[in-house]
Amino acid sequence: MVMQTPRLLIREFIPADAESFYLLNADPEVIRYTGDEAFADIAAAREFLRGYDHYEKYGFGRWAVIRKEDGEFLGWCGLKYSPEVDECDVGFRFFRKHWDRGYATEAARASLDYGLSHLQMKTIIGRAMKANTASVRVLEKIGMVYWKAMAFHGDEGVVYRTP
Repeated sequence: MVMQTPRLLIREFIPADAESFYLLNADPEVIRYTGDEAFADIAAAREFLRGYDHYEKYGFGRWAVIRKEDGEFLGWCGLKYSPEVDECDVGFRFFRKHWDRGYATEAARASLDYGLSHLQMKTIIGRAMKANTASVRVLEKIGMVYWKAMAFHGDEGVVYRTP
């Protein structure tokens, strides 16, 4: 486990998460604003997870979000370093049935705090399509401030950052 909040356990991905990971990306509404495509099958999701090297390369990454109450995989949240632009962003993705319950805000706040306090990062950004008002709201709730507009997978996007 990387960290926990009052309701959530946040841990590294494991190959056993493959089915949940596949199902999460199989929902067109979940990936609507991401620019990502669904995995072809569970095996493809498992292969992605096995090849995910951010933990080894950078000491952090996207993490599985598990509800303490019953051990359910809710989605993922965490930090991602992009060396080509030398930026670290906070991101999140949850099953639709768990939207509007504060899980994304809780997990994103914990991830942001972990990056700033534990990893001593100076700045963390958050990107979203402008039309994705729910994700933009999460970035604002965790204390990030609007920084600039950007193209985001061919659509209008926004970038927030830590103050």
